[in-house]
Amino acid sequence: MEANRRRYLRKKMNAFHGAVRLSADLMPDLAEERALLEKCRKQDFEAFGKLVDAYQARVFGFVRRMVSDGEDAADITQDVFIRAFQNIARFDGRSSVRTWLFRIAHNLCIDRSRRLARGPQPGPLSEGFEDETPLEIADSRWQPEQIVLNEEMAAVVEDGIRTMSEKLRSVLLLHDKEDVPYEEIARILEVPVGTVKSRLFLARAHLQNTLRSYFETGGAN
Repeated sequence: MEANRRRYLRKKMNAFHGAVRLSADLMPDLAEERALLEKCRKQDFEAFGKLVDAYQARVFGFVRRMVSDGEDAADITQDVFIRAFQNIARFDGRSSVRTWLFRIAHNLCIDRSRRLARGPQPGPLSEGFEDETPLEIADSRWQPEQIVLNEEMAAVVEDGIRTMSEKLRSVLLLHDKEDVPYEEIARILEVPVGTVKSRLFLARAHLQNTLRSYFETGGAN
């Protein structure tokens, strides 16, 4: 029964999977979101499809950078929404749907990493004190469009993101790429806000060190 249900859900997901571009017009307001949730709790696939359309691009973008492999990222993104639909009755609505979906996505990415027996790959700044005293940092976001001047530089930035630990990477992506506020990230990752700020500081420092090394070695020269 469960296998048949998952196959049916995957067919439904595939029907919506082509709409990967994010559109502000698809994002439901709070009232619309609550109405969709009520319908989803009654196994309404059309309502669920609207939630997929609204959030799948953001979820996929996050997962894609967390796991690097595009095919795995697509599979995980699909599993995020399958799990969400299967557990929709348990969602109490105290957090936003976005927060809930990102939490599922983050947990699935971590589960994948554990299955592959890959430990975290921290840089020198990611060890030891990331969960200690909260750091006060300016709320200026990493903006790759101001850094990435060519394809080579883009590769350097992506390498910096890929080589930081998962703890740091998830905070950087959620805050600087997805524009998720500290408090919401704390709920997604189930850590204190101070820990979120500390990890973000370290993630940005890791990225800056990667870029500094690139420039100091003369880039491709």
